[in-house]
Amino acid sequence: MGQLEGKTAVILGAASPGNMGQVIARLFAAEGARVMVAGRKQTPLADLASEIGGEYALCDITSHGEVNAMADKACDVFGRVDIAINTTGWGLLANTLEITQEQLDQITDLQFKGVHHFAQAFVRVMSEQQPTGGSIISLSSATTKALINNHMAYIASKRAGEAMMECVANDFGHLGIKANTVSPAFTESPMTSESFQVPGLVDAFLPRYPLGRLNTSEDVAHACLWLSSDRAFVTGQNIQPNGGLTLRGNPQARDIEAAVGAAMAKLQDG
Repeated sequence: MGQLEGKTAVILGAASPGNMGQVIARLFAAEGARVMVAGRKQTPLADLASEIGGEYALCDITSHGEVNAMADKACDVFGRVDIAINTTGWGLLANTLEITQEQLDQITDLQFKGVHHFAQAFVRVMSEQQPTGGSIISLSSATTKALINNHMAYIASKRAGEAMMECVANDFGHLGIKANTVSPAFTESPMTSESFQVPGLVDAFLPRYPLGRLNTSEDVAHACLWLSSDRAFVTGQNIQPNGGLTLRGNPQARDIEAAVGAAMAKLQDG
């Protein structure tokens, strides 16, 4: 019997093949949950839902109406929502002095307003269902604890999302609603695939992980699984399934430049 047998889950941000949301959805389905995957692209969502025997919904987290419609659809289809996970994000790399107003608006809509839409919608449906209770998780980033250069807007908006989960935990725990954050570090995924092709980049990050390797999407998925299970008497916390990166901190721009420069020089000499 799976750890989530009899539970229902909504996973937003699962519309790109192989991304973190899809990895979480497959694990949750394998553990017995009925899963609704959601995002902005219909074809990959429909394919994944068919694969795992679940449902799908089109949803842009920046739209208050669409997020609430997704939550209502999940209630209509499943009868209740036990788990809601937001995996959306935008790894904006932008110097503080050069970030545009358009970029600032976009990341605020996604990682501040969007997280608020998500939390509000699922607190509403979890508060209304009988018996009450559920687990809400929003993915953040290890960079909020281990700063890295040229990520001010990204880090600030992710920290805001963490604060929202803490407030949900504090305000609605009496209804049995858990709210937590899960913070991956530099993870190979479709979103970061180009970065992993840069010679020397991984070399700059790897020594920062006490457990000796970068975290994977599967590591993150299993952290979400535990938090979503009845075994986790945990709320208002920021779980760090990233191999201890926050103990040593992320490499800074000069460290990355040195590692990439050394790797490029070695390739040229070879």
